[in-house]
This record gives sequence, structure tokens and C-alpha cells, in this order.
Amino acid sequence: MDFEKARFNMIEQQIRPWNVLDTDILDLMFHVKREDFVSEALRTLAFTDNELPLPNGSLMLQPKIEARMLQDLNVQPTDKALEIGTGSGYVTALLASLASHVYSVEIDASQRERAAENLKQVRLQNITLLEGNGVSGLPAHAPYDVIFVGGSLPVVPDALKQQLAIGGRMMIVTGDLPVMRALLIKRISEQDFSSEEMFDTCVARLEHAEAVEPERFVF
Repeated sequence: MDFEKARFNMIEQQIRPWNVLDTDILDLMFHVKREDFVSEALRTLAFTDNELPLPNGSLMLQPKIEARMLQDLNVQPTDKALEIGTGSGYVTALLASLASHVYSVEIDASQRERAAENLKQVRLQNITLLEGNGVSGLPAHAPYDVIFVGGSLPVVPDALKQQLAIGGRMMIVTGDLPVMRALLIKRISEQDFSSEEMFDTCVARLEHAEAVEPERFVF
């Protein structure tokens, strides 16, 4: 398979039509090899417009969703980022290529280890992987300039909002099937937040989305 041609087609036929026009994001999608973050059996499917299964039963977001959420977050080189749901580590690598540092929380210990192995290939030094239920965030390193939630939740957890820095942004998909919405949450002041609906979509639920166990982070 010609991976570079498949990557080009993914960007031109899936990602650009979703109004992802930021050249930094598009360049990243070329640079970070998505096929290196899936199992050998799925490498040829890495560029398809589908959620892909991970070994622990969770799903990797569609490329266009990943790209659009990153674009809408407007990540800056000085930003401290929090990712909820490490998954394959692919979005972790994208975030780390844009931000100053990324803290990524994964509830499944085995998947966290697989992501760590995947991330060795990109040789980024500004990533901290943790094990825990990230629905309640990671208070120890708050506040964050950006928060990326890698799966859907019924509502926006207040704990995550409170861990945003003033001026910080969070991308999160909320709601229930058949209609979910990607929201851009911004912290305006200590007390005030804004919420903007960016696009409609449907993505898999975060594992144990209803449970909150902030004390179970493993460093």
C-alpha cells in the first residue's frame, strides 16, 4: 500500500472538506504517521473515514474529528494541555507537537502502555502519561490552557471546566445518540464560561464516563 498517497487522500478528501484549513494542523497530519498508532492488521485502514478499534475495545476517533477538534482548540506553543483518554497516543502526539506540555490520562493500564510504546516513535519529550479516570481531570497540574476530551460524555463535567486557566479552551463532545455536539468551552473569568456548538457528530463514549475517581492517578 502507498501510505503517502493514502495520507494525502485522507487530508484532501476527508479533512479539508470539514473546514480544516489551518496549515499547521494539515502539516501535522502529514508529519505524524497515523498508521504507526494502530495494530499491524489495521495499518491499511488507518486513513479511512471511520472510528478504528483499539485492543482494549475502545475506538480511535475519525481523522477529520481529530483534526477539526485540534483546529478549534487553537493550541499555542506556550500552552499546557490535558488530554482525557490517551487511546492510541496519536492525538497525544499531535497535541504535543503544538503545545508546551501534554498531560494525558488513560483509564486502561494496558492501553496506556501500548500508547507509550507508540509514542516512542515520535520521540517527543513533552508528554506525561498517567493512568486514571480523567473525567474528573487532573487537578495536580491544573490549570490548563487546553483540554481535549477524546470521547463523548453526557454533559460537560464541572470538574474539567474548573481546571481551565482563564482564557483556556476545551473541546468536548456531549449528548446522546443519535445526535451529539462538539462544544468549544472557553473560560472568560474565574466565574464565567462560554460554550459554542462547533459541529454535530457521534463518537464513542469514554469508558466509565459516569464514574469519577480523582485519587486514582498513577505517576
